[in-house]
Amino acid sequence: MTSASPTESASALPVADLAVVGAGPAGLAAAATALAGGLTVVLVDAGHSPGGQFWRQPAPGAQVSGTEGLHHDLPTFAALIATLQRHERAGSLIRLAGHHVWTLEAGDPVTLYAVDRSGRPGTERPRTIRASRLLIATGAYDRPMPFPGWDLPGVLTVGGLQALLKGGGVAAGHRVVVAGTGPFLLPVAAGLAERGSRVVVCEAGHPSAWGRHLAAVAALPDKLVEGMGYAAQLVRARVPVHLRTVVVAAHGADRVEAVTLARVDADGRVRPGTERRVEADVVGIGWGFEPQLDLAVTVGCRLRPAAAYGSSVGGQANPSAPAALESPVVWVDDGQWTSVSGVLAAGEVCGVGGAALALREGQLAAESVLADLGLPAATNRDDLRLVRRIVARHRRFAAALQQAHPVRARLLEALPEDTTVCRCEQVRAGAITEAVAQGATDVRQVKQLTRAGMGWCQGRICGPAVHALLAASGGGVPRVPTERLVAAPVPLRVLAGLSEEA
Repeated sequence: MTSASPTESASALPVADLAVVGAGPAGLAAAATALAGGLTVVLVDAGHSPGGQFWRQPAPGAQVSGTEGLHHDLPTFAALIATLQRHERAGSLIRLAGHHVWTLEAGDPVTLYAVDRSGRPGTERPRTIRASRLLIATGAYDRPMPFPGWDLPGVLTVGGLQALLKGGGVAAGHRVVVAGTGPFLLPVAAGLAERGSRVVVCEAGHPSAWGRHLAAVAALPDKLVEGMGYAAQLVRARVPVHLRTVVVAAHGADRVEAVTLARVDADGRVRPGTERRVEADVVGIGWGFEPQLDLAVTVGCRLRPAAAYGSSVGGQANPSAPAALESPVVWVDDGQWTSVSGVLAAGEVCGVGGAALALREGQLAAESVLADLGLPAATNRDDLRLVRRIVARHRRFAAALQQAHPVRARLLEALPEDTTVCRCEQVRAGAITEAVAQGATDVRQVKQLTRAGMGWCQGRICGPAVHALLAASGGGVPRVPTERLVAAPVPLRVLAGLSEEA
């Protein structure tokens, strides 16, 4: 399946051997490996600087302090950038920063249609990219879950808090509650505490959930050391960590002033009588991450459940655990090829497993392209075997992470009916539960009955919440991402300019 074709236009760019969408760890590693193997590469990224969220840097020319200690593995980032710069000067790499790919079509060559937003607002123009092979490395974004008051100013995602820290050295508030589930809460809380914020951490899960996954943790001792380091930072800063605790409401007039916390049981249900109020001027919410699947779905890539990530190499699920919500990810084979000819995927779109895994998957993807084109590998045989072993270990850990920090299907069971779920279209929880009562059985049908997901974000933010409300109402259907033939906002003048593109 391919997307509907926009108006055909000639591209000013030559047909590359490989187009890479996304300049995070996976995309950078893939581009560097492909270039080392003699390929021509076009690297396309919506950001104005490379690195993605993991290596987010301050804006060029910005005078920023206070970002020390927030970045990991900077020598690897520096080496990748040096490689890209060298090949860019040599002409084998074209880097397109500030370009949003809004649709694509498979074929020989693969064709990508982008909006060039690298200039001032109002100067956007179309860009068409063609390549023999395509790597989708578009990463992931934060998954929030609604509660009364989550639309107040001062309620951010945990990733948003980290972006402010890394990109501007800014601690967003003085009294910050960091809540949700997963190890990503720890570095954000530690970074805020180190910069003087008074932080409270609320983890919906419990460390005992890792008991079934000790082998996966033991295979990656660096992960354990890293987690213990953050825990030690929180202890030194006297940051309280409340387990099996969630934010059930935010309070304030013009902005958040306090939150109500409550304990939850193993099913994710709020335990009545455990509520308590805590003052806060900023709240960071993080319930894991949603893979950015727009382009993969548009081009027809097969998907699989995130919890199955790593199962082929020993992921251990707990069949007796309460039902958890699952986000799909892109299915790939051992070489990172998707089900669509000529298209590969790497990094968080294949399953959220961290930067180290994304780097190696990007490297493997580039090696697959080299082999497919009949060229020698850029990585020697012994090192390539080691890379595959590293990927296998990290995939086991990624599967364990999904299972140890699930989003329980009962999480929104007691959500008040007047809570806004779809912020774009102002759809409340009661309208969604009413749609389910009328017979809606999946997210698409809820969208048709309520308009939830029809707004500016196209369901990226409210989609997981709608799925959770379906599950809480007894709907056990798997989540199917919406196909969006237009994956990013496109000015009409850009569409009009496609036929004039030189």
